[in-house]
Amino acid sequence: MKCGYVTILGKPNVGKSTLINTILKQKVSIVSPKPATTRIKIIGIYNDDRGQIIFIDTPGFEEGKNEMGRFMLKSIYSSLEETDLILFLIESTGWTKEDEKILSVLKKMEKNNVLLGINKIDILKFKEELLPLIDESRKKFNFLEIVPFSALKNKNLDSLLKAIFDHLPESERFYSTDMVTNLPLEYQISEIIREKILHKTFKEVPHSVAVEIEEMREGEKNKEIFYIKANIIVDRENLKSIIIGKDGKMIKNIGKLAREEIEFILKRKVYLELTVKVIEDWRNKIDVFRKFGYGNI
Repeated sequence: MKCGYVTILGKPNVGKSTLINTILKQKVSIVSPKPATTRIKIIGIYNDDRGQIIFIDTPGFEEGKNEMGRFMLKSIYSSLEETDLILFLIESTGWTKEDEKILSVLKKMEKNNVLLGINKIDILKFKEELLPLIDESRKKFNFLEIVPFSALKNKNLDSLLKAIFDHLPESERFYSTDMVTNLPLEYQISEIIREKILHKTFKEVPHSVAVEIEEMREGEKNKEIFYIKANIIVDRENLKSIIIGKDGKMIKNIGKLAREEIEFILKRKVYLELTVKVIEDWRNKIDVFRKFGYGNI
């Protein structure tokens, strides 16, 4: 039996979260067209007859521009040191400067346990377009294997899983087979709410938004209803009005979408209360962003 940790590495928006969600057939990492959506090391656990793969979905590899960004970068480096296998993702459109920068880090760390995944092959008209990219990639680095696939369209993921298992160590499973993620429920719920904010306010609200779960409990009068009170945190006053929207329509829409997904996960009715709060420059305040789960998981 094979078992080990696989760190998924790549530039923002290369499809790391989509890949892990597709393989697990369950959302454990939120997805957004905005880059650098993932903020912590997210563990997703895949099991089959061959053994167990513990996927670590890292934040997008980019310069830390604030204290939280620097923390995210540190979490990537620690994942690379501790992992059994590195799955480095690039897009089928070819190597970029961001990809080259990540590759230089792997070379500097003298990593010899790197698989290259070429994602988004569904956007190519002809499979033959991949051949020059595969040849170019072989010349750049001594990858264990190079596997093209599409995480979004679930194409060739069997080949990717086979390549991963082939290079994992022999070991018994680290986690029980009924576990899909190590994330606490509170954090999963906060991330669902944050995802809906990013989707509904794509052009207006940058990544200066976080969600803090203030309270989670059964309803006092109706035990069948699960009560959740959450605070949406922004760092500027003008963002507060954007999230609330005219006559409160935006926050109601965000709440409706989040509540529906949370109910699907919990398999019960949910009452979701959302409040928007302003904490200026919160991403540079370690004691603040740790309260939101960044740094504690």
